[in-house]
Amino acid sequence: MLPQIEEVITSWKALSQESESLAGWRGINVSPIGSCEMVAARRFPGNEEALLVRLSSLNIGFSERLPEGKGFEVLKADPFGDSKCWIAVTRKEFGSTDLFTEMITDVIGIIHGVAEEKDEVIFGAILKRIRMWQQFMSNSNGPLSSEAQLGLVGELHFLKILLQFEIPPAVVLKSWVGPEDSPQDFLLGDGAIEIKATMSSSGFPVKIGNLEQLDDAIFSPLFLGAARFVSSKDGLTLPDIISEIKFFLKDDAGSVCLFFDRLLCAGYIESHASYYERKFELNDFRFFSICEGFPRMTSGSVPLGILRAMYEINLDHAKNFLVELDVVLKKLGVVG
Repeated sequence: MLPQIEEVITSWKALSQESESLAGWRGINVSPIGSCEMVAARRFPGNEEALLVRLSSLNIGFSERLPEGKGFEVLKADPFGDSKCWIAVTRKEFGSTDLFTEMITDVIGIIHGVAEEKDEVIFGAILKRIRMWQQFMSNSNGPLSSEAQLGLVGELHFLKILLQFEIPPAVVLKSWVGPEDSPQDFLLGDGAIEIKATMSSSGFPVKIGNLEQLDDAIFSPLFLGAARFVSSKDGLTLPDIISEIKFFLKDDAGSVCLFFDRLLCAGYIESHASYYERKFELNDFRFFSICEGFPRMTSGSVPLGILRAMYEINLDHAKNFLVELDVVLKKLGVVG
């Protein structure tokens, strides 16, 4: 844990003893990270926790639109009456304290990762991360469902596979666009790869969520990666898989930040880790070339008037389209 995070948590506890009859801000300075000054604060009379951030060389205009989340707010403040403008990230009265603490921990980690950059870049990184938390808090109803968990495990296993090749980690992570609601999970090189996962022991069924996922008129070449998992005591939980990838990226702070960006978009946060007890063991991973003759539905192949469709494919009936992973990566142009 970064020392600034411990300082923030300790300061919040100390400040909570202040009288709630007070009005305004009470704060304790936190060790700066590069040019970024920080104060752990509480706003009274509500006694809500806050992190105050200031970049001395940056003139933050009042026209700058600041994000507002379901359980927190972001505002410009002059907490000490010295005409210095701070950005205050403050928990709302009914916002979760644990979730807010996790968000602030994450934001401080982001500041640490870009500390050597210009103040404009640091400020942009802070706002981007807060907006991602805004989206997460707006969309999340708690831990991932069993189906969403399986889908994420499939994507992460493919991510692990890609990281074993001589492809820069940043390139691999930027290609992972599934958490951003892209039709395909990976936009890699000259084309795309859609990843599906199943735990069925009968056939090889996968669910296709829309008419765009297997449409090579959108991205070409297009491939389908299909993972079959089994429940096993020797398998890995979702947090185990995430820890493995984080360890692989440990020497690249920028890639670690990008990885957690994607996880947050996918609906995964560390405080939910204890909910994910199911263990997954990879049993099979197949790759298919999506081209003419592959069993699929696309906008161009369904009758006029059909706008949306969800369907299932048994990939045991698509064996003529099987390809090896090295062929996939060569056709995408990411390996020689």
